Amino acid sequence: MYVDPHRESADIYIANHAETGDIVVTQDIGLESLVLPKGASALTPRGTIYTESSIGPALDLRYLAAKERSRGRYGKGTKRFTAEDREHFARALAEMLSKMEQKGCFRGRNNSERENQ
Repeated sequence: MYVDPHRESADIYIANHAETGDIVVTQDIGLESLVLPKGASALTPRGTIYTESSIGPALDLRYLAAKERSRGRYGKGTKRFTAEDREHFARALAEMLSKMEQKGCFRGRNNSERENQ
């Protein structure tokens, strides 16, 4: 899939095409906030699962961090990705897939439709 080279083109494409049963893996809290209301699931590469109830506080923190950066105050930045992060992601993804399978919501199909194919 090709999208325009503009800064947010890929995010806009993903947000416009997300649907129930999709899993969006991203560090972009803004993108996560756009796909959650569409029924998609949001997961960070470090294994944090966002929900519609938990995304609000994350957006608030992002806003506060942006205000601090605009004032010239910078944090330490993103910490290095570790083996523990990878394991946390794998566990979170497995948990998410298991819950989705129980609900029968892979790409909008229920289990009986998959069994008939």
